[in-house]
Amino acid sequence: MIPDRRTLYAFAALIVFVTLVGVWQGPANVSLLIAHTLAYSLIALGLNIQFGYGGLFNFAIMGFLMVGGATNVFFSFPINPDFWASDGPMLLGRALLAFVAGALLVLGARRLDRFGIKGKARGIAIGIAWFVAYLVYRSQIDPAAAYIESTSGWIGGLGLYPVIGWAMAGVVVAFIARIIGKITLGLRSDYLAIATIGISEILRSFVKNMDWLTRGTLAVSPVPWPVPQPQNLQAVGVSIDDSFVYARLGFILLLAVVFVAAFVLVNRAYGGPWGRMMRAIRDNHVAAEAMGKNVRVRQLELFVLGSILMGIGGAMLVTFSQILDPSGYQPINHTFLVWVMVIVGGAGNNWGAVLGAVLIYFIWILSDPLAQFLFLNLSRWTEAIGWGAIPEIDSRSLQMRVFVLGLVISIALRYAPQGLIPEIVHKHHPELGHKKAGA
Repeated sequence: MIPDRRTLYAFAALIVFVTLVGVWQGPANVSLLIAHTLAYSLIALGLNIQFGYGGLFNFAIMGFLMVGGATNVFFSFPINPDFWASDGPMLLGRALLAFVAGALLVLGARRLDRFGIKGKARGIAIGIAWFVAYLVYRSQIDPAAAYIESTSGWIGGLGLYPVIGWAMAGVVVAFIARIIGKITLGLRSDYLAIATIGISEILRSFVKNMDWLTRGTLAVSPVPWPVPQPQNLQAVGVSIDDSFVYARLGFILLLAVVFVAAFVLVNRAYGGPWGRMMRAIRDNHVAAEAMGKNVRVRQLELFVLGSILMGIGGAMLVTFSQILDPSGYQPINHTFLVWVMVIVGGAGNNWGAVLGAVLIYFIWILSDPLAQFLFLNLSRWTEAIGWGAIPEIDSRSLQMRVFVLGLVISIALRYAPQGLIPEIVHKHHPELGHKKAGA
């Protein structure tokens, strides 16, 4: 969809805002913010696909970001020679065979109806198959995990190019999202939200506690960059300050290429027949199903596609920060923040999702130093008049982020309930031609 005049004005104002922030913060800090906003823009685009296109209330964003980051580390982090020189690979091979055997056992039990075993007997057989498969798998994975943690610490990575890690993050998250979607997409919107919150916590617990695979709370660092790092540029004579700016600019260009490719593909799909079908399902799934559309399959498409972008965005964030720390993932930073981006920007409008991602992330980050500035000056005034200084200014300023975010979303919902750039639907009337209508 070609941006309309309102979109152009909004992005022009956003560019002026980012420029002013760059003048205030300097090129090193603003380049850091821009790199993060590109990753968050991709994540917000993924949520917009799910919620804006299909009305799916997905609150498992944090879990998908963690899985994407952990997958990227597995593929891009340097090889751990201690693991490969031990019996760890053999023990993991046995665990993999046990997993495959258990999966085949469960699959066989599910197909017992072909042999005349149906109803309650088939259900009991499936339950027994799951129990046996679980015992067989745990009998192999538990000793393998204990051995790896006691010898090499964890399995390490595969040492591949980080962009391959980003792609594989999308693949792994797509596989997990498909399983989750087939289980949860039959639920109503409120129950879907509750279910995905629980799934997000399960995924976080998995990444946080699988020390042999993800190193758990010990964190993994430094995660390799796909472009030259500041120290590489410093080695060839670039100054310290310039090296950080140039290195981040190289990373930003790579992020921009990935983001623009995803944005163009999603935008073209949404403006075509596929997008019209998704809007029909979102607005009235009963009527769409009556017209012969497979609603569950189409919703699963949206859920998986949006989750892929979230997984890739999570991998980008881990690569840029060069650390995977499961303890650093919090629902307010990695779920609620993304929802605010889409709601404030405009659900159902890709341009709005991007605008909201950039604007909200800048506000989220800059509210801390601005609050510190205000509190410090207010503290000097209260101290001068005898009221005493304001205590714990650093922690109070950090907490102001939540207040500012709540204030922003309250104002947006009051004065722009459909977002800063609302969805625009192009309707076709045979007699009147094309006509734009606000969603």
